[in-house]
Amino acid sequence: MSDLAQARLNMVESQVRPSDVTDVRIHDAMRAIPREGFVPAGKAYLAYADDAVEYAPGRVLLKPRDVAKLLQILKPAEGETALAIAAPYAAAVLEALGLTVTRYDEGDLKSPPGANYDLIICEGAVARAPASWTGALGLGGRLGVIEREGPVGKACLYVRAEDGIGRRTVFDATPPVLPGFEPEAGFAF
Repeated sequence: MSDLAQARLNMVESQVRPSDVTDVRIHDAMRAIPREGFVPAGKAYLAYADDAVEYAPGRVLLKPRDVAKLLQILKPAEGETALAIAAPYAAAVLEALGLTVTRYDEGDLKSPPGANYDLIICEGAVARAPASWTGALGLGGRLGVIEREGPVGKACLYVRAEDGIGRRTVFDATPPVLPGFEPEAGFAF
């Protein structure tokens, strides 16, 4: 077994499984997908660290624990459609689980392509999920995103129901905020 394959196995066994990620489909996909392929050349050693890893200026792969937990709360199902916003690794995991994934990683990221997605995931933090993202969900659709206005963010699950959008927080996480999604400065005494 190569060093990177061993690192992948260790990532699942030491960062993902102990974090209450019980969906074995996610374990299997994360064990199989070479995460080092999503980071710049020369940074493969960072791919399996317990940290967010920059893959492009201002864009990161979430910590393995955080992306696994976010994927699990979204309850992906084979045959569903997904939108992966600044989330190339999450997109690969979703594809391995049998979803049809649209990757959205260019431009300002505020105007998603298409609509009626069953699932939307973002690997960067935002101050608050834009209405354009929740508006791209189909009925029963789920959005997983980390909202962060201070030192600690909250992973949030949004669900579109017939009577509107529901939101709940699920766990704490600290990824960097995506450029263009920073909290607005407010007036304070």
